[in-house]
Amino acid sequence: MTDRLVVIGGDAAGMSAASQARRRRGPDDLEILAFERGPHTSYSACGIPYLVGGVVTDPDRLVARWPQQFRDRFGIDVRTRHEVIGIDLGGRHVVVHDLEAGSEFREPFDQLVVATGARPIRPRLEGSDAAGIHSVQTLSDGVAITEDIRDRSPRRAVVVGAGYIGLEMAEAFARLGLETTLVELDEQPMRTLDPDMGALVAHAIRAVGVTLLTGQAVSAFETSGGRVTGVIAGGRTIPADIVALGLGSRPDVSLAADAGIDVGTSGGIVTDIRMRTSSEGVWAAGDCVEVFHRVSRRPAAIALGTHANKQGRVAGINIGGGYATFPGVVG
Repeated sequence: MTDRLVVIGGDAAGMSAASQARRRRGPDDLEILAFERGPHTSYSACGIPYLVGGVVTDPDRLVARWPQQFRDRFGIDVRTRHEVIGIDLGGRHVVVHDLEAGSEFREPFDQLVVATGARPIRPRLEGSDAAGIHSVQTLSDGVAITEDIRDRSPRRAVVVGAGYIGLEMAEAFARLGLETTLVELDEQPMRTLDPDMGALVAHAIRAVGVTLLTGQAVSAFETSGGRVTGVIAGGRTIPADIVALGLGSRPDVSLAADAGIDVGTSGGIVTDIRMRTSSEGVWAAGDCVEVFHRVSRRPAAIALGTHANKQGRVAGINIGGGYATFPGVVG
């Protein structure tokens, strides 16, 4: 009898798991169905700032493999614009919302991979829901930012948060010739670095023409007609025609938690070294999971595509009948 694998999430972890399972089990032995709420699969989220900055000229160049390629080459049924909104562990099915048709249906599974990724942190501040304030998480986000720039020709950009994404987005805006301000709550950019290294980063970002404001908290966003016009930080207003948020992300675990799957102290789904969750036949991988930090020896939530791909591979190998482990990360 053919087993059925359902994958929730069509990016790095989910499609790595599906592909590895397929390499070891053919379509007659394992049916694979993947649901992705966005329009793209297997894309480079790391390339989004370079799309915005014009280094990458077409969003399609950031897509490694399209849904039709998964269907034709691997026999994996990938359905984009389909959002899984519920997991019934007792009934062994997921509830799916077809975003195009507006309908819902149930899809049964024998094995399940949860690869729901992470959600960007968006501050609950006055004006934070205004048009022109963008998160930078998915390829669709990147497309939305490029379209906003094309349609509105902004002159002034503000980036909130000076981590990896914030620095890359500030550089991208500066590359386009926008008057760019980068606002960071800490006293230096990239707070994971030692102060002397952070000072070098600060010098480099200013050298490309970005105004760097450190030690300043954003308290609100000014708006006009539903669109952002300024960022209030450190008691003053910084004029803004477009804003990018680089405040990090949190594991997207709501589906798993609602289903009764264990979530750890870091906020990610708990798995063992083979990427098995607390529920039999349910696996998890990618930015939604809790990892073992091999330096601190503590649980952590670290969103990186390299980790997601490796975790997805491990889950897929094990689903396919092999044996693989993910020993943890060093940050």
